[in-house]
Amino acid sequence: MDIAEIATSEYIEVDADERLGKVRSIFDRENPKGLIVTRDGEYAGVVGERDLVRSRIEDGTKAGVLMKSAPRVDRTEDVREVARVLVEGNTKVAPVYEGERLWGIITADAILEAVLDSLDALTVEQIETADVVTIREKAHVGQAINRLREHGISRLPVVDEDDTLVGVLTTHDIVEFVVRDADRQGRGDRRGDIDRMLDLPVYDLMTSPVLTTDDDATVEEAVRQMLDNDVSGLVVTDEGDEDRVGGVLTKTDVLRALTFTEEGQMDVQITNVALLDTISREEIVRGITEVADKYQEMQVHHAHVRFHEHKEKLRGTPLIQCQIRLRTNRGQVAGSGEGYGADHAFNIAADTLERNVLELKGLIADEQYRGQLLRKLGEL
Repeated sequence: MDIAEIATSEYIEVDADERLGKVRSIFDRENPKGLIVTRDGEYAGVVGERDLVRSRIEDGTKAGVLMKSAPRVDRTEDVREVARVLVEGNTKVAPVYEGERLWGIITADAILEAVLDSLDALTVEQIETADVVTIREKAHVGQAINRLREHGISRLPVVDEDDTLVGVLTTHDIVEFVVRDADRQGRGDRRGDIDRMLDLPVYDLMTSPVLTTDDDATVEEAVRQMLDNDVSGLVVTDEGDEDRVGGVLTKTDVLRALTFTEEGQMDVQITNVALLDTISREEIVRGITEVADKYQEMQVHHAHVRFHEHKEKLRGTPLIQCQIRLRTNRGQVAGSGEGYGADHAFNIAADTLERNVLELKGLIADEQYRGQLLRKLGEL
């Protein structure tokens, strides 16, 4: 299936010289997945809601400062390839071209709606993110924003002191609060207002009650729930205890699943490929394969490698964070690390991943030994 029938020529466009205050208002009013930014009438980039949250740039700043380049796709491109482009470009919207002309846009939602009926073969457990990042309800919003930035995520399940699920805080909640507060306070220098917002407890901004799903639900059911409620993710609750966080399922997880290759082949997906200046995709695939080969019984079906650039630099080389997550026939295993340059960061993350793989190997071996011992005892 190609995207010819699901891409749209209707989209929201802003000029690169437009104020960020107006851009924030558009997100609050229209709730788009992203905005196309133009300069002198030509496509220049996109601005996503997550970009607004990560930035503490003042409302008077021009949109061009915050925009990023989204990979352009052809109107006849295959749906699975476009899903990969959106995930690797870390965006929910991409410009669609017909020849050399900007024709329209393709969004993550449009792809999910198009493939919805084929998602009943997958369960939530197969593609959810199991190693969940949470935050306490009494933590400050500033802490939550730092956590969102650090892990490159768009939602945080909120828990109380007993780890009971009480809400969820998303990038949309934060943008909505900032815009609503701006409308209430009026224009002018709002740095003091933003600082006060950062000191608010998460409880004041979170959404509650929380939309949830469980491991046994089909991905089709979960995606329908997301689309019907206009949310980008669901909290997955533990089996038998709907108040405990067991995982998170997002639209990005589903898009990533669309790119999975057949069993027996390893699919590697990289987010923020623009940071690969000192390492190639081939070197990354080779490094992950070497780690996986240390445990012959583990088959890696999918590997997700995410790079994130920090502001700190050493002799002009930025500090990079690398996170690697493998989905295997033995469950999920991950590793992360930081270093100056993508190659350094990846090597450190791969070392951590290798230790975790060997630890997983040891745990499974212990379980097998216990099983053998119990069977022998049962024979006595």
